[in-house]
Amino acid sequence: MKLNENINYIVSGLERSGTSMVMQILLAGGAPVAFDNSRLTDQNNPKGYYELEGGKIINRLIDGTFPLNEYKGKLIKITSYGIKYLPPGNYKIIYSERNIEEILDSMEKMANIKDTNREETRESFIKLNSMIKNYIRDREDVEVLLVNYNNILSDPSTNIKKIYDFLGLADINLEKMIDTVDKKLYRQRRSLKKNIK
Repeated sequence: MKLNENINYIVSGLERSGTSMVMQILLAGGAPVAFDNSRLTDQNNPKGYYELEGGKIINRLIDGTFPLNEYKGKLIKITSYGIKYLPPGNYKIIYSERNIEEILDSMEKMANIKDTNREETRESFIKLNSMIKNYIRDREDVEVLLVNYNNILSDPSTNIKKIYDFLGLADINLEKMIDTVDKKLYRQRRSLKKNIK
């Protein structure tokens, strides 16, 4: 299975927004996904992080040393902050969003701390998310698909089909992609329907 080797394919979103789940879905379907073993599975991501260089890509994007050309035609994960450091090119980005309170809950659980500045953290993440979405929408070299972690879990078939259509891969296994969604791992669930806009 091959993607267009003239395009950099990226899965992005805020920390704890479901980017690892999207990577897992893509891998299950047979899409060419690039990651290494620099960050091992743990209780926060028991099925893996699917990252390159332990998530340190951003530093290398900032200093211009990350070899994006080597990953054309493959899906890699770069969290939202790193997107603004992408050099001119040709990109397709799957951008994951999630209920903001669940993101904050998950971050607190991961760090094993109570965020005493949660209101400030919330506003900072909402601002970052909005800025990055506007940034990629304004770039002529970027095509973006917005997906939502909560929606993927509630209706995998409909929402994963959007990813399937976006990539345009006839030989990707849609059924395996859908079957990968594990609702048992949906632990920081909120009944409040407050997704980042």
